[in-house]
Amino acid sequence: MSQNLLTHIGLSLLSILVLTSIASLGLAQPRHGIAMYGEPALAENYGHLPYVNPNAPKGGRIENGQAGSFDSLNPWIVKGRAPWDIRSLVYEPLMGRNWDEPFSLYGLLAESIETSPERDWVEFTLNPKAKFSNGNPVTIEDVIWSIETLGKEGHPRYRTAWNKIDSITKTGDRSVRIDFNIIDREIPLIIGLRPILPKSEWDNREFGESSLDVPVGSGPYLLADFDVGKTVTFIRDPNYWGNDLAYNKGRHNFDEIHFEYYGDGGVVFEAFKAGEFGTFREYNAEKWRTQYDFPAVNNGQIVQSEIPNQRPSGIRGFVFNTRHDKFKDWRVREALIHAYNFEFINLTITGGTQPRITSYFSNSVLGMKQGPATGKVKEFLEVFADQLLPGALEGYELPVSDGSEQNRANLRRASQLLNEAGWNVDSDGTLRNASGEAFVIDLVLVQGSSETLAIANIFGQTLDRLGIELKITVIDSAQYRERVNAFDFDMAWYSRGLSLSPGNEQYLYWGKDGINTPGSRNWMGMDNPPAEAMIQSMLEARDRDDFIAAVKALDRVLTTGRYVIPNWFSPISRIAHIKELKFPETIAIYGDWIGFQPDVWWYQEED
Repeated sequence: MSQNLLTHIGLSLLSILVLTSIASLGLAQPRHGIAMYGEPALAENYGHLPYVNPNAPKGGRIENGQAGSFDSLNPWIVKGRAPWDIRSLVYEPLMGRNWDEPFSLYGLLAESIETSPERDWVEFTLNPKAKFSNGNPVTIEDVIWSIETLGKEGHPRYRTAWNKIDSITKTGDRSVRIDFNIIDREIPLIIGLRPILPKSEWDNREFGESSLDVPVGSGPYLLADFDVGKTVTFIRDPNYWGNDLAYNKGRHNFDEIHFEYYGDGGVVFEAFKAGEFGTFREYNAEKWRTQYDFPAVNNGQIVQSEIPNQRPSGIRGFVFNTRHDKFKDWRVREALIHAYNFEFINLTITGGTQPRITSYFSNSVLGMKQGPATGKVKEFLEVFADQLLPGALEGYELPVSDGSEQNRANLRRASQLLNEAGWNVDSDGTLRNASGEAFVIDLVLVQGSSETLAIANIFGQTLDRLGIELKITVIDSAQYRERVNAFDFDMAWYSRGLSLSPGNEQYLYWGKDGINTPGSRNWMGMDNPPAEAMIQSMLEARDRDDFIAAVKALDRVLTTGRYVIPNWFSPISRIAHIKELKFPETIAIYGDWIGFQPDVWWYQEED
């Protein structure tokens, strides 16, 4: 072989190596944003989020009413009950969501993100302008401390992601790299959403203790005033570091955001009608149609707005605590689902206007389809065929009644299932097991949930016909939080909103690690290996088709697990508000979701 040929081959190989190296580097470059799959929809030079009014005027005040109370200003821990809005108004994360995409993030505290093709590490570079409201710059030390402290001492919802972190390393004055001990394509995005707290604010304080110390964050608002359990007021920070970011254009328009707290949901509505505050979400379609004829609506001072969405229904209804023996048998849970006369309850409470939740991800492309599992969904499930409950592979639908109060056919089926599970009615009409124990259900409800109480009372009358006693305990929000955090209930009212890009949070909702973890979101106490396997398949999916199939499979496992008696949902949100409160014409796919009100609304006097 000639020397010239050898030289040519050598140069060619070198060129290939160089090009390969450059290509590899190109896959791991700092970017302005990141998407769960594919590329983020907004280009690097985007002007504003697609669902804002970039010319929205600044100023004015928005007043809200809330059912419940608060006794803490630390929203990051299990102890105490803090106003929810502290999280988004006072604090902010490294990156922010675009609610018009299933799951994409764009720079906020971090000006860029970099990750490998496998996403086994991520590196964030802080915006040099980022600072806290006390004037101190946001530092890499704050980032590292926040991620570690939330993971170790914060609410259990932060623990799953923390356990996947192998190391956190400062790589520059404004950059930090996080390496993971598992392949999980969502985890870089999850870390990007971690709130960043000022480390110095906890120098002489216990992070895990409930506190009424006024929080210091880097967000657009300051907590200006509060009366414990009654009111809280936020004012727009005139020195907010992020005012000029494209991500924030058209957002944070109110000068002042005020919340009034009331002990009862019915009282909140009456206070709204009396003009004590200016915006109210209505969850009952029948009330929306029939009870908004008061003077302020009739004279045009109050406007009724309907906001569509394309997100999953989520799950909402009575949850069974399967830690308790009476609910361990799926047949018992199925019996109570048959006994729940949805059609009659829906007619009585809402005039029959609300569609039922048919599965956890219904109303979306992620929801399970009727009939037997097919294709990739079937492949995911067949591996666990011997662990699945009836209906997961074959198909499952909720029982439907004839709409009458008697619900005879479904009650007969409920009685049959209870008998099969070892529960029989004795001579005095009480349902008992083989040990003679009466079937008594302790249902806990939070004070102020008048609609839920009405639903429970109807359900209780039906259960009485089966020989089951439903004991309804209504307690204040502090006691309620304490009991549900300790899983001290047989049944409770359960609600979980689910996104178009479910991921690691599914472990928090349904993972076995939450069974004995106080404050976990696994209220039902489920230990379901097929469910956890479907979640892992979601996290490992390299394309959207596999991801959707894994979610559909998870939906089948959850729905046929019979952990919750599903109630209704709404594909629209209903917000009544004073006419001076405005929102953009373009609505994000998530609709009235996190980042809608007050985030993109504004105040404008009529001409």
